[in-house]
Amino acid sequence: METALPDGRPIPPPGADERDMLEAWLAFHRATLALKCAGLDDHQVRTPSVKPSGMTLLGLVQHMAEVERNWLQRVLPGSDIPPVYGTWEGDGFTLVPERGMEQVLADWRAEIARGQEAIKGVSLDTCARTAGQEFSLRWILIHLIEEYARHNGHADLLRECIDGTTGA
Repeated sequence: METALPDGRPIPPPGADERDMLEAWLAFHRATLALKCAGLDDHQVRTPSVKPSGMTLLGLVQHMAEVERNWLQRVLPGSDIPPVYGTWEGDGFTLVPERGMEQVLADWRAEIARGQEAIKGVSLDTCARTAGQEFSLRWILIHLIEEYARHNGHADLLRECIDGTTGA
């Protein structure tokens, strides 16, 4: 059985155990977001879809860097580290002229790597507490998959508006 699609995204193994399945689907959705941004210039990744939305591919990747940090480096270990881009205002969607896609992708990939390291050996049943609620690592991973899946739908529409590319 193939382990990757022709575009390079990993195929989640259908017979994996729960942990491997969750991590594989998360890897698939992360790779899908990167694919949606591939081959675009700075102007294109800053192009919003349709008014009144200001959502852009660049903003989506920034947002997902913040989401990765929040759940896997702040909530799960109970750490008080600052946001990737200095403020929670806008949840990472706010664009600044001096920050382009190359830098944002590097930031996002660094957050992914830190998050992967943070969950190594941690039981899916391990719970973190924030805002008066408990969240298991299982819940956090499912939430990350859901967050990526939702935003990959946005990314698909954004990419179609930019250059007509659809699918994947």
